[in-house]
Amino acid sequence: MALLSTHGLTAHYGQFQALFGVDVTLDAGECVAIIGANGAGKTTLMRSISGVLRNESKSIRYRDLPIGSLAADEVMQRGIAMVPEGRRLFPSLTVEENLLIGAQVRKGQGPWTLEAIYELFPILKERRKNAGTALSGGQQQMVAIGRALMSNPDVLLCDEISLGLAPVVIRDIYNALPRIRAGDAAMIIVEQDIGQALKVADRVYCMMEGRVTLTGTPQALSREAIHNAYFGAAA
Repeated sequence: MALLSTHGLTAHYGQFQALFGVDVTLDAGECVAIIGANGAGKTTLMRSISGVLRNESKSIRYRDLPIGSLAADEVMQRGIAMVPEGRRLFPSLTVEENLLIGAQVRKGQGPWTLEAIYELFPILKERRKNAGTALSGGQQQMVAIGRALMSNPDVLLCDEISLGLAPVVIRDIYNALPRIRAGDAAMIIVEQDIGQALKVADRVYCMMEGRVTLTGTPQALSREAIHNAYFGAAA
């Protein structure tokens, strides 16, 4: 039985339909990557799973219970935390205060404490009294990841964690992922960088225009198949 799954998931923004019958699964301890170009529906999928977008209850199941109609705070209380695209830090709070916010919604038992986050990202301890939005983009991303981990989630959703960051910063963030996985959190990573996604994922889903166009393990997917699923096969 999958830890998390979607079943014929659809999503709309007003009259615009963004997802068309999306089926994905995530097993305990697994890392799944969602790849695709801009507008493929990746962020909408994350927003739906996390409760930011409400759906039919049965369209998303977590631990075999329907959660598709739950609000975001209810989803987080059950053990699903999201690192949103664009970080979304609280500008009036310090780095440490932003991190502590993550522990308030769900007081889950687990390995992630303030000190554990500072061990994962030492620069945050140095900057803990700074305003969160005064940090570099990469450091803000570390705060956003740490804030999500502070709830000790069973599922961590990471939406475009490398977007707009320098290669050296991307390397540091991806180097932290094995330690995050060692804390028993299953992960879904949305990523435009195909190479990064294939390095860290156990399985990959490719999306295009709101639909899943390809799925498989990184070892089983050819470069041509990924290209065709990402951009569409040439006529």
